[in-house]
Amino acid sequence: MRLRRPLLRSTDSEHDRFRFRLAVSLAAVLLAFGVLLARFVHLQLIQHDYFSTRAEDNRISLAPVTPNRGVIVDRNGVVLARNYSAYTLEITPSKAGDLDATIDALSKIIDIQPKDRRRFRKLLEESKTFESLPIRTKLSDEEVARFAANRYRFPGVEVQARLFRQYPLGPIASHALGYIGRINKRDLETIEASEQASNYKGADHIGKTGLEQKYEFYLHGTTGYEQVEVDAGGRAVRSLARTSPIQGSDLTLTLDSRLQEIAEKAFGERRGALVAIDPASGGILALVSMPTYDPNLFVDGIRTDDWEQLNNSPDKPMVNRALNGAYPPGSTFKPFLALAALESGKRTASQSIVDPGYFNFGGHLFRDDKKGGHGVVDMYKSIVESCDTYYYMLANDMGIDSIARFMAQLGFGARTGIDIEGESIGVLPSPEWKKQRFKRPEQQKWFAGDTVSIGIGQGYNAYTPLQLAQATATLANNGVMFRPHLVRYITDSHGQKTLIEPEPVRTIPLKAQHIETIKRAMVGVTREGTGARAFAGAEYVSGGKTGTAQVFSLKGEKYEGGKIKERLRDHALYIAFAPADKPTIALAVLVENGGFGAQSAAPIARLVLDYYLLGKTPKGAAPEDATAVEAPPPEEE
Repeated sequence: MRLRRPLLRSTDSEHDRFRFRLAVSLAAVLLAFGVLLARFVHLQLIQHDYFSTRAEDNRISLAPVTPNRGVIVDRNGVVLARNYSAYTLEITPSKAGDLDATIDALSKIIDIQPKDRRRFRKLLEESKTFESLPIRTKLSDEEVARFAANRYRFPGVEVQARLFRQYPLGPIASHALGYIGRINKRDLETIEASEQASNYKGADHIGKTGLEQKYEFYLHGTTGYEQVEVDAGGRAVRSLARTSPIQGSDLTLTLDSRLQEIAEKAFGERRGALVAIDPASGGILALVSMPTYDPNLFVDGIRTDDWEQLNNSPDKPMVNRALNGAYPPGSTFKPFLALAALESGKRTASQSIVDPGYFNFGGHLFRDDKKGGHGVVDMYKSIVESCDTYYYMLANDMGIDSIARFMAQLGFGARTGIDIEGESIGVLPSPEWKKQRFKRPEQQKWFAGDTVSIGIGQGYNAYTPLQLAQATATLANNGVMFRPHLVRYITDSHGQKTLIEPEPVRTIPLKAQHIETIKRAMVGVTREGTGARAFAGAEYVSGGKTGTAQVFSLKGEKYEGGKIKERLRDHALYIAFAPADKPTIALAVLVENGGFGAQSAAPIARLVLDYYLLGKTPKGAAPEDATAVEAPPPEEE
């Protein structure tokens, strides 16, 4: 039996395969190191700045520093709106976990009322979860100390030092000043549209109405930024760099706060409006809308019950009647219509009519308020005694187109351009207006009887108290009209003042003798006419005109205010300028459902003029006190 010899492997082939595998492995290792090296070079050299910045961001937080809001003062330096600092307990919902449990635990060391919880829930609905929201404002030092000792128990809860807006005079001039509130979605849209988004980083509040809204971007200032080193928990460790904020500009107003206060108190519990203007500049001296409200209620976020009370009140305290209310001017319209008649040649000052107590137009009797009429009436007497028949006839003779053209020059039926948002346009009636106003063809036709009613400030006439005051100021200033404004000058953070120059709107080419005729008759109103009782014993000479605007049609029956529901009674109006020879103030007063202008509106004007011209302060005069002895007989209105 033959034995087989074992087969021997080829040494050379084994060595070749080994070298090949080694080479492949080496190449793979070198390739891997090459990739790592390339990546290292890419990260360390090419993307060094990017990752360096991100690493720095993980350590440094850029925090906005909100500026101090500008202060608002009146013409005499009395502060109307300012700021103060206070501590606020704030929760960031996204970091706090169970909000109810967190608030319950907080309430054991900090006094948190149900109203605070309701306000927080309301803010939560309107905000994003990563925003810090206040649960309690204006913490005491003791409360701050208690929270600091328990801070570790409340992730997402911090005590912040915040600036709060304050209105020291409370409700005085609130409709002019407006108020601030938390920024909502609509506000954000406005901010972005104005390219101010970066300037509102960290800001919580913005002007909502009045001057706070109109001059928001002046008052807000410029936001600063602070680089803050933070720890792993996101808490600030130290400040690395700071760009200081620039505080908002201050506003100095044309408004006289003491005059404003006297005017508001003169209304008492009654509803209405008053606007007083400097005829030579358009500066607003007083802008009253009654009832008013306290803007301080809105600073922290108004409570639900407070808002419901304001919003649901039948007296509508949130409505700015001076700018938004449109009312028939009543007999205060007559001096302007008389001036239109003189300018158009339809009447002369001496031309007279005989007033039997009515105007018969096509078989319809338009009655005068004085039974039996005023007898022989020229233009002077028509204004002094407020003769309706004279103006029925005059309006019919002039025609609606001529009336509308002239009244438009005086600003009736147009916005004045005052530096507050939301002004109403009013109604200057004309055939064109009626076609646009009504849909049905039978309603669009202008009737001659419509023109007759226009003559005494009734019919479709509807103007704001501001428009009426501007027209009165234009008359007092001999036809030169200025745009009404509330801000006198703006002072920036460096103390640099920017004066708001008076802005002439137009100069109406009125004849001097015609202006003098109307002014003389308006002076007669305060001496021997419907305003004589209210201005008895005045130490200055003023011009004025009473007015009573019908709210509810009695269909020919006699008006007896005491037998009519209060809100259906006539509105009372009064316009005035003083001193008569060189007016420095012109005003319009409206008392809603106040009855006769001489009884309710003229005494308010007297109090305002007494203070402005003589510095006289009423002795605790409520309007009832001021008007109780100022009741002229109805036929004089």
